Amino acid sequence: MLCIWWDQTGVVYFELLKPGKMVNTSRYEQQMHSLREALNEKRPDWREKHNNLILQHDNAPAHNSTKSATDGHRLLCEAYGKHALSIKSCEYWFRRFKSGDFDTRDKERGGRPIKFEDAELEALLDEDSSQTQEELAETLGVTQQVISNRLKIMGMVQKQGNWVPYELKPGNIERRICTCELLLKRQNRKGFLHRIVMGDEKWIHYDNPKRRKSWVKPGHASTSTAKPNIHGKKLMLCIWWDQLGVIYYELLQPNENIPGERYQQQLMRLSRALKIKRPLYAKRHDKVIYQHDNARPHVAKVVKETLEALQWDVLPHPLYSPDIAPSDYHMFCSMTHGLAEQHFTSYEEAKNWVNVWIASKDEEFFRHGIRMLPKRWEKVVAKDGQYFE
Repeated sequence: MLCIWWDQTGVVYFELLKPGKMVNTSRYEQQMHSLREALNEKRPDWREKHNNLILQHDNAPAHNSTKSATDGHRLLCEAYGKHALSIKSCEYWFRRFKSGDFDTRDKERGGRPIKFEDAELEALLDEDSSQTQEELAETLGVTQQVISNRLKIMGMVQKQGNWVPYELKPGNIERRICTCELLLKRQNRKGFLHRIVMGDEKWIHYDNPKRRKSWVKPGHASTSTAKPNIHGKKLMLCIWWDQLGVIYYELLQPNENIPGERYQQQLMRLSRALKIKRPLYAKRHDKVIYQHDNARPHVAKVVKETLEALQWDVLPHPLYSPDIAPSDYHMFCSMTHGLAEQHFTSYEEAKNWVNVWIASKDEEFFRHGIRMLPKRWEKVVAKDGQYFE
């Protein structure tokens, strides 16, 4: 058993008991004395402060063996000396705990509402802008309505946090600008958006928590957050689509991955699906324009040879650029929103959800995602290659 005591600075004292050892009342009293000695050694300034030390622990029998407030006050005095709570404070808390009220927060008092400065609210938002109004109200000791009013006066709005994929290096930035300028010139010469076929992969998690919004000034970017649940149970979705809809997809079994040979086989199946679902591609003189990212299987030698044999025109795509990949900024963004708070228990449940989601999207949904490309290329150039929202 590990017994540990800590504060905002770090661990003050701990004991790792031997196998079979338990904490009874006598042992816990000894630990309180040891804790006091550790506090004197590691936190020498705590005696000089006017505020009494506040100890928080749970309601284990060894922690709550006192028969009366006087008994509890004696134990505290033995452990903390003059810095222990007063006998009146002990009597107050003893009455509350005995009545079954273990809430250690101060009760609301009558009179005028508590006031706070906007600077305090701003400081809390700087620390964590994804806090809810209820959390902010609890920290500042005011009502949720007060927080709501102050946020409106401060001009704050709530935004969904975005996940920044990569810290771009100068070389990445330069390639993003050059690629986008090249694609813009090509599109201006002769439109090719209708010929693009997208290919990409996405993890479908069995448990999908909902992303939190953050408070920001209008026009400002929202707080970036890390992707959740990266080690949970998941399946890989491989999907290909164009402006008319989904052409082909595979939902891999758990623990399946995509080596170059597997991706090459998927491209052959995609080619057959195109002949069935998009016969116009075979009748037109223009080639299929294929877009995928630079994942390792996508750039394998066998894959490059297959793309050449299919005579597909592979669209250049700079590294770490999901903001100009329609699958990422449009399809997967919508899919992630739909997955929020979804919990699957089997492969069949997840696949059924994917089928239902695809069927729910009309042709305009897919066309809109591809039509956004030129404006996004322009934004990359305007932002000097940096990510944008």
